[in-house]
Amino acid sequence: MELTAVVTGAARGIGRDVVTRLVTAGYRVVAVDISPTVADLADEGRVLPLTADVAADGTPGAAVGRAVAEFGRLDLLVNNAARFLRRPILETSDEDFDALFAVNVRPAFRITRAALPHLTETGGCVVNVASISGLVGIANQSVYAMTKGAIVQLTRQLAIEYARRGVRVNAVAPGAVDTEFMAEARAADPDPAASLAVTLGNHPIGRMSTPDEVARAVVFLASPESGGITGTILSVDGGYVAR
Repeated sequence: MELTAVVTGAARGIGRDVVTRLVTAGYRVVAVDISPTVADLADEGRVLPLTADVAADGTPGAAVGRAVAEFGRLDLLVNNAARFLRRPILETSDEDFDALFAVNVRPAFRITRAALPHLTETGGCVVNVASISGLVGIANQSVYAMTKGAIVQLTRQLAIEYARRGVRVNAVAPGAVDTEFMAEARAADPDPAASLAVTLGNHPIGRMSTPDEVARAVVFLASPESGGITGTILSVDGGYVAR
């Protein structure tokens, strides 16, 4: 039996490596991203790219509908799409707040809501990509941290609500990950080299995680090997929250 997944934020970074790992594990994947470069992931019969804004009203139905229409089932949803914002709260506008929640929280809620009836049928899983910012306080990340805290709580609440319906819901909480996403954020710092040194110093292993390390954690949480795990937030953070 071939399993089917929907992965958002799939064009690069963690999402791209999640797609690659899932295909290796035997999944067929609908890969969703606002960037047209998601088309590069196309693999006939294995990966169907969907260029779409996760914040658009039609995307949840389109993503889930395509998986069911093309592959006949849905076994896994990976909510990965997100934006980052590092800014002191006094410099953060209402528009910043609304824009971040519109990408980081509302789509995860809406796509999960669309997926759950199908996941209930297959005994499937949801794996959310949260962040250590949703678990601990980090300066100048007030709104981003709020969005990731919301993802943490969505994970826990749905794990309880759907445990007896056979659906497991977990999350990974990455620390700093060596992605373009992180590089772009760091480039906006006044002193990128000093910022990098602080980041590495805060991670006991002395380096950032790789996207593939996070992807492997996602695939583990979706696999039968984690069959007894639901409602868990798995930190992939080089020891950051253990300090």
